[in-house]
Amino acid sequence: MVRVDKRYTFQGENGKSSLLDLFEGRRQLIVYHFMFSPEWGAGCDGCSWAVDAMTHPAHLHARDTSLVLVSRAPRGKLEQYRSRMGWSTPIPWYSSYESDFNFDFGATTDKGERHGVSVFIRDGNEIYRTYYTGARGVEYLGSLWTYLDLTPFGRQETWEDSPEGWPQTEPYVWNRRHDEYDV
Repeated sequence: MVRVDKRYTFQGENGKSSLLDLFEGRRQLIVYHFMFSPEWGAGCDGCSWAVDAMTHPAHLHARDTSLVLVSRAPRGKLEQYRSRMGWSTPIPWYSSYESDFNFDFGATTDKGERHGVSVFIRDGNEIYRTYYTGARGVEYLGSLWTYLDLTPFGRQETWEDSPEGWPQTEPYVWNRRHDEYDV
């Protein structure tokens, strides 16, 4: 775990947000670093495939985990591309255009844009990065289970060997259809 002390600003659907805001009050955060440079006319085709396959976020929310997309392209370009792709799954997409976030977390280098996944956990207002994968490691992701397996708390089921006090339930007792979690 590496503590994140630097402040980052993102542009989201509701205006400016901090990294802490991206958690949406949850303890864990998965960031998909979606390749979309400010100079490009469209987002990365491979990243677009990844988003096409992403699970409904309600299932992750049920395990105290948020999933967001972050790109360097300005907010307007992100929304135009989301509309073009017909993505209706409510996965928030943030622009890090005026921030060092992508550079600091390896998603943009002197060689250009890179895709990847970063996992964060928060303890109060303290944020820690706990995992990162890029390149071929991203290709194995997509289902709810693979995303949860990347997080510090895992699937949070009793079959896992977790430290005392970590959240756990019996397997399959928490599963719902994505529109039934709040019922």
